[in-house]
Amino acid sequence: MRFKHLLVALGLSVAGMTSAINVNAAEPEFTFKLHHFLPPMSMAHQKFLEPWAKKVMEESNGRIKIDVFPAMQLGGTPPQLFDQARTGVADITWTVGGYTPGRFPKAGVFELPFMPASAEVTSMAIEEYAEQEMQDELSEVKILAVHTHAPGSLHSREKEIRTAKDVEGLKLRAPNKAMAEAFTMLGASPVFMPVTQMPSALSKGVLDVAVLPYEVVKPMKVHQLAGKNTEIVGDRGLYAQFFLFSMNKDAYNKLPADLKKVIDDNSGMELAQHIGQLFDEAEQVGKDAAIAEKNSFYTLTPEETANWKKLMQPVTDSWISDITADGANGQALYDKANGLIAKYQKVVEAK
Repeated sequence: MRFKHLLVALGLSVAGMTSAINVNAAEPEFTFKLHHFLPPMSMAHQKFLEPWAKKVMEESNGRIKIDVFPAMQLGGTPPQLFDQARTGVADITWTVGGYTPGRFPKAGVFELPFMPASAEVTSMAIEEYAEQEMQDELSEVKILAVHTHAPGSLHSREKEIRTAKDVEGLKLRAPNKAMAEAFTMLGASPVFMPVTQMPSALSKGVLDVAVLPYEVVKPMKVHQLAGKNTEIVGDRGLYAQFFLFSMNKDAYNKLPADLKKVIDDNSGMELAQHIGQLFDEAEQVGKDAAIAEKNSFYTLTPEETANWKKLMQPVTDSWISDITADGANGQALYDKANGLIAKYQKVVEAK
């Protein structure tokens, strides 16, 4: 009995010890490299990617080992990560689809202004959408999950943003092509860059405003560089990025059937929902860091939010027109994305 109490005190369990023994009992038959762009202190690394790799190892009884390389440690740039998975430079990668504008045009509907709901809802919506509408765009890799972060906010160095006029002439970070166009509609000067470049750009004055969710504010130390925060609330947020969690097809195909099942069991809708939940939860963590830094906070009024939607509507109209010109039914894809978000809003609300 005393021994059992000692195990509890050490934070161990009999089941945990058994799992560890089982994992260590077998030498890995397959070792894969998982590469991503965020630092090791980021939520995505600590709560999503590392635990996912560990779970795959445990469920394969140690036969699959996944080494996680954060912060582009294997070389290259964030926009190159999808191709690293495609070509086998890395076995698995996680990156932002919008870092390569035009590469995944059908997914662009989820980048449009005022499209996203919560990360959980929108991640489930885009996962189903990708499974049904994006097989051609994603056919060169084994897709593990498609998801989004929570809707982003504006984090300004000096000027508090309360109206559309307040962004005129400011240099705003554009997270993707659609939002670059949207901010141009407001008279701003968008600067396209991956999130990892923002701290330097803010500190040097290359950017006036960082546009991103609170989740990444703390690991990027944006709360120490841009202390005036403007939030957009409502059923739909200002914008979201979509992420691709991809595996090299050859790496997946060389696995025996039972190990393919382990990968498959840790992919798809359930994983997309889980990632979305993590991103939603991380919003408050990032905002708490900004509060502790004594930042200021402002929420757009409903009237001003409606004004932003009106001013940015041409971006949505152009996306529908452009993708239709490329041979798809833009209006049908837009309606489908909206319908899937509404569907999963009801699912989440019913929980």
